[in-house]
Amino acid sequence: MAREIALQSIRNIGIMAHIDAGKTTTTERILYYTGRVHRPGNVDDGATQMDYMEQERERGITIMSAATTCSWRDHRINIIDTPGHVDFTSEVERSLRVLDGAVAVFCGVGGVEPQSETVWKQADRYGIPRVAFINKMDRLGADFRQAVQSMVERLGARPVPVTLPIGAEDTFRGVVDLLEQQAQIYHEEDLGATFDLAPVPEEMAAEAADSRAALIEAVAEVDEALMDLYLAEQEPTLEQLRAGIRRATLAGHMVPVFCGSSLKNKGVQNLLDGIVDYLPSPLDRPPIEGCDLADKAPGERTQVRRPDDEEPFSALAFKILADPFAGRLAFMRVYSGTLAAGKVVLNVNTGKRERIQRLLRMHADKREDLQEARTGDIVAAVGFKEIRTGDTLADQEHPLILDEMTFAEPVIYMAIEPRTKADQDKLGAALQAMADEDPSFQIRKDPDSGQTVIWGMGELHLEIVVDRMQREYNVACNVGRPQVAYRETVTRAVTSRGEFERELAGKTNFARVELAIEPGDYGTGIVFANEVDPDVIPAEFVGHVEGAVRQACETGVLAGYPLVDVAVRLIGGKWVDGESTEMGFRNAATGALWDGAKAADPVLLEPVMTVEVTVPPDFLGDVTGHLNSRRGRVIGMQQRGVDQVIHAEVPLVEMFGYATQLRSLSQGRGVFSMQLARYEPVPEKVAREITRLYAGA
Repeated sequence: MAREIALQSIRNIGIMAHIDAGKTTTTERILYYTGRVHRPGNVDDGATQMDYMEQERERGITIMSAATTCSWRDHRINIIDTPGHVDFTSEVERSLRVLDGAVAVFCGVGGVEPQSETVWKQADRYGIPRVAFINKMDRLGADFRQAVQSMVERLGARPVPVTLPIGAEDTFRGVVDLLEQQAQIYHEEDLGATFDLAPVPEEMAAEAADSRAALIEAVAEVDEALMDLYLAEQEPTLEQLRAGIRRATLAGHMVPVFCGSSLKNKGVQNLLDGIVDYLPSPLDRPPIEGCDLADKAPGERTQVRRPDDEEPFSALAFKILADPFAGRLAFMRVYSGTLAAGKVVLNVNTGKRERIQRLLRMHADKREDLQEARTGDIVAAVGFKEIRTGDTLADQEHPLILDEMTFAEPVIYMAIEPRTKADQDKLGAALQAMADEDPSFQIRKDPDSGQTVIWGMGELHLEIVVDRMQREYNVACNVGRPQVAYRETVTRAVTSRGEFERELAGKTNFARVELAIEPGDYGTGIVFANEVDPDVIPAEFVGHVEGAVRQACETGVLAGYPLVDVAVRLIGGKWVDGESTEMGFRNAATGALWDGAKAADPVLLEPVMTVEVTVPPDFLGDVTGHLNSRRGRVIGMQQRGVDQVIHAEVPLVEMFGYATQLRSLSQGRGVFSMQLARYEPVPEKVAREITRLYAGA
């Protein structure tokens, strides 16, 4: 069967930004101008196509990434609209893992904001080419040049404008296309779907000429073909300039910058042209690499899959969704080969073969059936009995395994219990379904109380989980107050000996273990090293020692929180032939670890957040003083438009309920965002209270 559309005409892109920068509104306009919808939805009206969950429409934010497909200039554009709130960063992470390019949306007033930096770094990690869209040029305080400069200062990027705004704030009426050297004035009556072409306004002629010269120079610096023309003082043709910008963008040497106002229907068509002209097709990305399992030695040999329908099938499942109508949906990116509905694929991670019942092309919560998925496609599949986010799907005869995804550890938790006996049976199934969907949401059983504890990335994250539990799964539940996920570590090096000798069922169990325990580097977790010869402790027991050490570190010695950033070396021990057992070594290692950790001056660690608060100047003093009263450290301030921005670091435990208090302090005009900075030792007075509560529990 011939391809419906050529591979070089496919664009797999994500829309990413800080919360409230206008990602979803921009996506809605893209769908309108490409003819995918007849009228664009607005976030404020709760009528968007992409934010289809009730919670998203009520709060005016994106919670789950949503996929859709549209066409522009005979190109298919597969779009994933990602959340901007820090609590849902995992949605961005897994989307970027499978995309070829991205559109970074920035507010014309705020420029680069905290979550913008986070998603930009995620895109850097995957080497994803980007274009930028400076949105909200109609807002009070909008400053295009300042927003572009913030990309340089805060992202280390090399942004190069390819359009300029005509006017700003309430005088913003169109854009100047620097390549075409024309102005575009949009028609309000058809929501900006059409526009008039006009000469560049006289008052902007010099700025536009200088900006175009800067654009050509920027491309020439990183593109050899244009450099030759530049040195020969020859003006490149439009085709040569576009080709040069494309090469520079794909190589990561520059970021083309567009501008407009999605809400006011201006500038989005230029962005669509930029997606087609400058972002990569699957053919422009490096071939996917994975470990070949055929030789039974994963990781020793690398397999490459080129983006080609004739290659063996390979795909990555990047999102699992419990759909009330279609059942379990697995969103996948096809990297090579083809897959027909009804065929059997191998889930390489589980080793199980699964039959694909249906293939679907998604448009948010709507879907259309497909007979076949081809290289470069992003589709949803129905029929998997067992699948997780990050699983590799492959041809049965040509298995390979792709790198799995990694997600940040949750920083907040709370207890949850069913209200009635009828809810009890449904609670576990509902929680498991949501954990399957969201890899940053975890469920654990408290070993002491037997309570079910849910873990997430923030207050909003867990609030949404509980809300979905009641609405979607019809489970009534009671929840406790959110609690901070503290951690523990050691602050000095010690050596510790553990010995186990006990007669069980007429058999002696003996083992002796000596450990060196010392502080590790931040973020390294538990690092274990074996420094003993096999005649001291045989190799078959060393693995049990390491397993026991890692398990013992899951429960700390101060308040039961996990031990982290600890380096443990096995430096000695003793075994007796016929008497030493696995159980003996596990018990000896556990005792040595706990005794050593107690002697190594353990401390409690708490998550500290980077907080950015934006308030009108009149409330600056009150808000700053309030942050200081919450153990916050103000590390800087800056003016952004007419507002003041406070940069601070505040312990997470002090940020509970902050949204309500900020509204009170600023008469509802202040906003804030935060993200995890690092873990720091808890002040001694606070630590004493936490350990006292733990001891009395």
